[in-house]
Amino acid sequence: MAGCPQCPPLKPAPETARYQEVAFDALPGWKDAALAPSLRALLVTCGRPPTPLLVACELAAMVPADDEAAARRFFEERFSVYSMTSSLGAESGMITGYYEPILEGSRTADAERRYPVFGVPQDLIVVDLASVNPDVRGMRLRGRLEGRRLVPYYSRGEIDSRGAAFPAPVIAWVSDPVELFFLQIQGSGQIRLADGNRFRIGYADQNGHPFRSMGRYLIDRGEMPLEQASMQGIKAWAQANPDKLRDALNANPSYVFFRELQPAEEGPIGAANVPLTPEYSIAVDRRFVPLGAPVYLATTYPLSENPLEKLVVAQDVGGAIRGAIRADFYWGSGPEAGAQAGRMRQQGKMWLLWPRGEPLPRGAGD
Repeated sequence: MAGCPQCPPLKPAPETARYQEVAFDALPGWKDAALAPSLRALLVTCGRPPTPLLVACELAAMVPADDEAAARRFFEERFSVYSMTSSLGAESGMITGYYEPILEGSRTADAERRYPVFGVPQDLIVVDLASVNPDVRGMRLRGRLEGRRLVPYYSRGEIDSRGAAFPAPVIAWVSDPVELFFLQIQGSGQIRLADGNRFRIGYADQNGHPFRSMGRYLIDRGEMPLEQASMQGIKAWAQANPDKLRDALNANPSYVFFRELQPAEEGPIGAANVPLTPEYSIAVDRRFVPLGAPVYLATTYPLSENPLEKLVVAQDVGGAIRGAIRADFYWGSGPEAGAQAGRMRQQGKMWLLWPRGEPLPRGAGD
């Protein structure tokens, strides 16, 4: 390599998570944390427990409901706690928020409700790369066929331009393209019909294109300053700039397809296939945090220095949630939850709680 005329650039080492066991007392706010709600959130996961949590879930079911002392004993006796850092050097990371929006909609299109909420397209092909190479577990390739070739699937702009010709079922029609855009970012929501009835929809699949931040697009083009690039700020900009809206939407080529959920579902369904619990579920990067694992989160409330310190459960993922110290905090349903989620962009730290005696998850560094 020292003598090669044009040496190839060295690829940066992939990020890993580093875990360091610490005492529970090292967790900020642990002594005052309410743990009975955390245990209830964990029990939701226990309906579909990952293998390392099987024994812990059996024991969790025996803890008396709403017994704070018993919940604390359970977590401290059955779990070890590990501080999480990134191999890239970060000890803290970005904590954002998300919620379940409620959109006004219809089962049929009309002059007002003309933007489709698509189900999974008939021509979308999904390839699980782990079947080819176990080193890329959890990664999927999405595309469509052109003759015998697999080519990238349509981008957001291409999907929207095809309109009614797009080969996908329509679950509902809504009146606001910006609300539909944010519905796709959140990954789940409710549709409220004219008669007042609602139904839930959840993430079904995605077109395979990377997520691009609309806020970053607007900042880079001088449309708004960084401090205004919240969900509320973006919606206000869209109302004031209808002629620029389509280009801004298409700057994010990622597109999410939905499925209608059963009426009995108690909440939006996360990637762990269980209903999310408001203020006790988070979305994570599952390369570093296993779905179903309890995570102690230390950050602050939106636009505040007031600490937000609690034990939550990793029950979801997101296209923009990438990195070892990265989480999306689920606030719940409706406008108030949306107001909190839209303003949340805090720094925070994370600690993984893992069953005693179980080997640490893959993705950890030395």
